Amino acid sequence: MVKRQFPNPVEILDLMKFKKPELNGRKRRLDAALTIDDLRIIAKRRTPKAAFDYTDGSAEGEVSLTRARQAFEDVEFHPGILKPAPDVDTSVEILGGPSALPFAIAPTGFTRLMQTEGEVAGAGAAAAAGIPFTLSTLGTTSIEGVKEVNPEGRNWFQLYVMRDREISYELTRRAAAAGFDTLHFTVDTPVAGARLRDKRNGFSIPPQLTLGTIVNAIPRPWWWYDFLTTPKLEFASLSTTGGTVGELLDAAMDPTISYEDLAVIRDLWPGKIVIKGVQNVEDSVRLRDAGVDGIVLSNHGGRQLDRAPIPFHLLPSVRKAVGDDFTVMIDTGIMNGADIVAAVALGADFTMIGRAYLYGLMAGGREGVDRTIAILRTEIERTMRLLGVASLAELEPGHVTQLQRLVPVAR
Repeated sequence: MVKRQFPNPVEILDLMKFKKPELNGRKRRLDAALTIDDLRIIAKRRTPKAAFDYTDGSAEGEVSLTRARQAFEDVEFHPGILKPAPDVDTSVEILGGPSALPFAIAPTGFTRLMQTEGEVAGAGAAAAAGIPFTLSTLGTTSIEGVKEVNPEGRNWFQLYVMRDREISYELTRRAAAAGFDTLHFTVDTPVAGARLRDKRNGFSIPPQLTLGTIVNAIPRPWWWYDFLTTPKLEFASLSTTGGTVGELLDAAMDPTISYEDLAVIRDLWPGKIVIKGVQNVEDSVRLRDAGVDGIVLSNHGGRQLDRAPIPFHLLPSVRKAVGDDFTVMIDTGIMNGADIVAAVALGADFTMIGRAYLYGLMAGGREGVDRTIAILRTEIERTMRLLGVASLAELEPGHVTQLQRLVPVAR
């Protein structure tokens, strides 16, 4: 029998430990976010549906994005034992410069529509964390504005080849003049993917006030207050706006983009150049042989061709084909620091985060982006310690098994 006694008031008081209440609402909700998915939930609550869905959604049935995320979930890690790693080194040299973490902020378009601080928040957070920031051709802060926010850090520029080639050439010159060190030449957007959420929401640039958007705005007055009381949206390459994102892309992009365009841009660009949107082994090898500085395995976050190859599944084959000395980066589907560790183990030199960054931005502006980076940093460090590795260089394919659900049918 358990011996019973009257509760001791002193012991009860000992158990009553109350935290000092956090009066800052933004800090309170961000501190409560322990994962990127937690930030996504906050972002959805605080952002109008059309803007949130533009970020959260992808093309057609959204199969590519679902598969990309599933691929990272279908990872089995193989930790080593009795290999203490009390201190881990998450730094890496990439494309001729340092990064404190094995990821950069990816280029995202129309970013101030998500939250009014936009690229300024992203570039500032990247500078503070010591990681690269990538500005999109369709960004809502100028090249020079990003440089002003991140004057000493690493800035990268993502370039679309436009129908009016001179627009692309001038952007290339401006980015070089501003000291951006790497150009991401993007090849997976000859035309816009079918982003059905945007069409169903009637999402346009700039947002239009309709009965639906007004009803949706009622519980989110802060977003509209920020949107209506801050400077008008400005795009790095589009002088006119109006219509859906797909209509804007189709009007601007050119499906005739070719290796000839790459040659012209290479002549204009003095820094490193990587090709973003590579989706097969053959193109990876051809680009290596063409002398570019690296590639990004990417299906554009699932926003272009639905049912496109899964970059994470493609990674081991590409690494084997191009060798160890060629820079291979990866994006699409990364939502956890463990995803980044798995990618590095299987041969990625570096990774890029898009939606994860935007969820933090929508959840809390600059502080939200800081929180995204802090969450990923913690997850990377914890995963490395549990695997028994003290540096990224110690990660190897033996640390990871890709558990495949999708097996090609024999022909």
